[in-house]
Amino acid sequence: METLNQTVTLTTAQAIVRFLAAQYIEIDGAETHLCGGGFGIFGHGNVTCLGEALRDHKDVLPLYRGQNEQGMGFAAAAYAKAHLRRRFMFCTASAGPGTANLLTSAALAHANRLPMLLLCGDAFITRLPDPVLQQLEHYGNPTFGVNDAFKAVSRYWDRITHPAQIIQSLPAALNTMLDPADCGPAFLGLPQDVQGWTYEYPLSFFDKRVHRIRRQAADTAEITEAAALLKTAKRPMIIAGGGVQYSGAVEELTLFAETHSIPVVETIAGRANLKATHALNIGPLGVTGSDSANAIAEQADVILAVGTRLQDFTTGSWTAFAQDAQIIGLNAARHDAAKHMSATVVGDAKLALGTLQDALGDYVTPDDWVATAKAERAKWDDYVANNTRLGNGPASYAQAIGVVNAACDPRDRIVAAAGGLPAEVTANWRTLDIGTVDVEFGFSCMGYEIAGGWGARIAQAEKEPDQDTIVFTGDGSYLLMNSDVYSSVLTQKKMIIMVLDNGGFAVINKLQNNTGNESFNNLIADTPTATNQVGVDFEAHARSMGALAETVADPSGLADAFARAKAADQTYVIVMKVDPYEGWTTEGHTWWEVGTPHITDNPKVKAAHEDWESSRSKQRKGV
Repeated sequence: METLNQTVTLTTAQAIVRFLAAQYIEIDGAETHLCGGGFGIFGHGNVTCLGEALRDHKDVLPLYRGQNEQGMGFAAAAYAKAHLRRRFMFCTASAGPGTANLLTSAALAHANRLPMLLLCGDAFITRLPDPVLQQLEHYGNPTFGVNDAFKAVSRYWDRITHPAQIIQSLPAALNTMLDPADCGPAFLGLPQDVQGWTYEYPLSFFDKRVHRIRRQAADTAEITEAAALLKTAKRPMIIAGGGVQYSGAVEELTLFAETHSIPVVETIAGRANLKATHALNIGPLGVTGSDSANAIAEQADVILAVGTRLQDFTTGSWTAFAQDAQIIGLNAARHDAAKHMSATVVGDAKLALGTLQDALGDYVTPDDWVATAKAERAKWDDYVANNTRLGNGPASYAQAIGVVNAACDPRDRIVAAAGGLPAEVTANWRTLDIGTVDVEFGFSCMGYEIAGGWGARIAQAEKEPDQDTIVFTGDGSYLLMNSDVYSSVLTQKKMIIMVLDNGGFAVINKLQNNTGNESFNNLIADTPTATNQVGVDFEAHARSMGALAETVADPSGLADAFARAKAADQTYVIVMKVDPYEGWTTEGHTWWEVGTPHITDNPKVKAAHEDWESSRSKQRKGV
């Protein structure tokens, strides 16, 4: 209270940094800094003022120098995901292209509901030196610029035009990032002159504050309605999404499923809610799922969807479920809970599952349905065992996944994104421990893998420093964004990176072929303008950035190479070629809506279109 009427003169930038340094969060009874630091690349738009302020707080808010702003954003997203959205990192970029490079990563964080604070340079608010370097000029609207593009990919957006604004804007940004329903990126545009302007800030603004994640209890009437519906079920099923882990509700979900003997299937974001060996874990659901999960999804009469946004890869573009199946959406976000006319339970999963369990009383799923689900899972386990077996066809993603799965530590963190690997990891990875899998498929963003692995490793070093972060990436994603191999070496945040080279964008080539089209512009070999067919020496490239690296000829040499990577004390890259045509996981897929040509002179494309559209009759029309 002594600071209530006292003030301190600070620049806007100094006040922002001082405020962030004073924010804490309580996690499992212990207090820690809410902001774990930041990722920054300086330019004229943020170096002189924000850079000055950050240097004075470098011990409390460590600043990681990125190589690319987009990669910084991916790293911040992976950091937040690894900390279950309870901690975040900021990203700072200069005005113009530096800030524009963050757009893709902000979109990724928005799609995945991940907290990230973006502190980005902006043009001078006085406009005295206009037009300035890297400023976009809109003739009819001088206030409009690159930073306005972030309005579409931010949960909170503001441009600071006066130093006093941050007294309102910073708490609002933090409250947004910590809100279970509205969580996502917060953007603050910082004009270069305003960053250096001073204000008499209330000293109390910088008092230590301890935050806690809100747990919203579900409405009693919604619980009663959901329980009544579940009690009618002869073939119930639980869809466990990523929100289960963010709520810290894994134990509650497990107990709920066990108490009422309800089979559980997982979304891509919800992988590792249950161990692979749990008797009620029937497998991953959807387009990149498992035959077991998809088989019971087709027959389920009541579906409890917990902590999932029901993306099309989960729902098979809404063909995975029976037309008359009834869905209960249990979610902190009303928007997600109410999708497709679901009966809603809006609230925290950890609280709501316990309340719903009590409301269900002694309801237990019929034995024959549980037996059916377990039998389907046993068949899927046999398929995966054979699919990942060495010698099962040419070198494949699945075989590489199988080798790593058998050799890694149960608490190692797995990171994958975009291309064919999310499907292959989701289908073939057998979860060894809870919360150890990060397959970024909310935005399906190439380039997340290595940058996200770096961010995940920073978080992991804070919690489980003796564990490894293992990145699966294809050659396409590696070529798109690899510079954070160097970042990991600079910061001594070791990763094990599996570069599986299939000669281009092979999974899109597969889609191209599956829709009747000839291979064109996806594989390097099928790119007409690639007249010089030169291979990339990924091993030498990784070594040039300071990593240890080796190339293995085939999956039989992978186990020994992985053991060497585990024993190493720095980032280790293992390169292996895989077949672009053979070795794909062919089972476990639902239908997926893809736009195909309605008219064409190509008979193969026409036939593929007709075949693709033949499954549309299974698609739910919103009810």
